[in-house]
Amino acid sequence: MDFDLSEEQRLLKDSVDGLLADSYDFEQRKKYAAEKDGWSRQVWGKLAEQGLLGLPFSENDGGFGAGAVETAIVMESLGRSLVLEPYLTTVVIGGGFLRHGASAEQKAAHIPSVIDGSKTLAFAQLEKNSRYDLADVSTTARKKGDGWVIDGEKFVVLHGDSASTLIVTARTSGGQRDRDGIGVFLVPANAKGVHIKGYATQDSMRAADVRFEGVEVGKDAVLGDPAKGLALVERVVDEARIAMCSEAIGAMEESLKITVEYIKTRKQFGVAIGTFQALQHRASDMFVNLEQARSMALFATMATDLPDAERASAVAAAKVQVGKSSKFVGQQSIQLHGGIGMTMEAQIGHYFKRLTVIETTFGDTDYHLRRVAAAGPLV
Repeated sequence: MDFDLSEEQRLLKDSVDGLLADSYDFEQRKKYAAEKDGWSRQVWGKLAEQGLLGLPFSENDGGFGAGAVETAIVMESLGRSLVLEPYLTTVVIGGGFLRHGASAEQKAAHIPSVIDGSKTLAFAQLEKNSRYDLADVSTTARKKGDGWVIDGEKFVVLHGDSASTLIVTARTSGGQRDRDGIGVFLVPANAKGVHIKGYATQDSMRAADVRFEGVEVGKDAVLGDPAKGLALVERVVDEARIAMCSEAIGAMEESLKITVEYIKTRKQFGVAIGTFQALQHRASDMFVNLEQARSMALFATMATDLPDAERASAVAAAKVQVGKSSKFVGQQSIQLHGGIGMTMEAQIGHYFKRLTVIETTFGDTDYHLRRVAAAGPLV
């Protein structure tokens, strides 16, 4: 099997890498994090200009009809540069809901403004004590005429404080953990009754806690069947997990590069510490872990369009390996840098923080290991 990139994919990679090389070094990232939204609208505009925000959408919807491999290429580049902009939440997650669950009218109403950069999206799913259970939903949506009224709370909504539209899971019927009775709703962030409290996360990203108090939305706010939305949620979240695995590959790749450069120049006892065999072995182990994670991330990417059960199993296995490798590479990077690696001024510590957050987002390593064990052998 040929795993080389096609000419078009190589051009995409070069294009993204070139854009970020010009506008996203570590010092610039600090400035972007200090902006009002916690990320740069200017950079977001550049991503839109290069067509990256329309990458996964079909040509009929104004996009480029790219697949999971192209998304993985972009996410790796974003991971290498520790990009703060809401590509994951808007294009991968929000775009996934629109591509797989929206009607033609809903696509026409939302996708063009996502592609041109004027609209950002955020997925409001996590609730108190729900952990990683996507079916654990206590936020309610009750019928009122042709529309719906939403009440409840969501927590750690990634980029929720700057999103134009929130994609909200709410229970339309059944018990709190029933698989049936879950709907997915498009809610304007400025709708009456939506209360948003934003904050910075450990990896310098942004998130928000959101409270819905009698929020009224029309019938056009529902994505698909309001009682059968969980399958859509699971599919989109799996795509998000795959994308984050690719982002982690980029972050690990850059962590290894930075660490190797550091031990080549950091001197102890009059020589570069990179000449010590024990440290060379550590760097070699970091490389092995990176390549193991890369192979599993690619495996999951190839499984994107498999039947639900097979896709879920492949994604869980990839999340396990990427989680283990991220922890090892991140810890060794800090260890080989010494105390300076723990400071806010050191770039390497920010990579470790991002890798740690990726490992816990949409299920940590232990959670996915249990999923792999329950699913049986991989395909």
